[in-house]
Amino acid sequence: MVSKLLVALLLLALCVTIHAAGLITAAQWVRHHALPAIENFRHATLLLIGIAAWCLLLHLVQILAWALFYEWHDTFPDIASSVYFSAVTYTTTGYGDLVLPREWRIVGGVEALTGILMCGFSTGFFYAVFSKSFNATD
Repeated sequence: MVSKLLVALLLLALCVTIHAAGLITAAQWVRHHALPAIENFRHATLLLIGIAAWCLLLHLVQILAWALFYEWHDTFPDIASSVYFSAVTYTTTGYGDLVLPREWRIVGGVEALTGILMCGFSTGFFYAVFSKSFNATD
């Protein structure tokens, strides 16, 4: 169980790295290109849509990373099942129609916690961009 937990923590570290790199990239782009150009509601709304889409893409990459791990360890019959399980676990939807083999279940729990943390990370970033766009914190 300890070895599985360590593997899950490595996947958590990978997700944090992916998300941090993606949001740092977005923050640099927003700072240099988007914020100076925001002149009205339409521009600000388009910026927020772009940020939401970028965050969603980052989450999908992370879901795919977990799914590829599950596929590598033959925990599900095919890649589609691995991606599906990863998506419902990462988002904490948890339908329960697919479950990990007993020895890997701790990994699924860590994936769910990782998804919660990364969604919070995205929410914080989204709020920061929103606040800066409308000078809500100045």
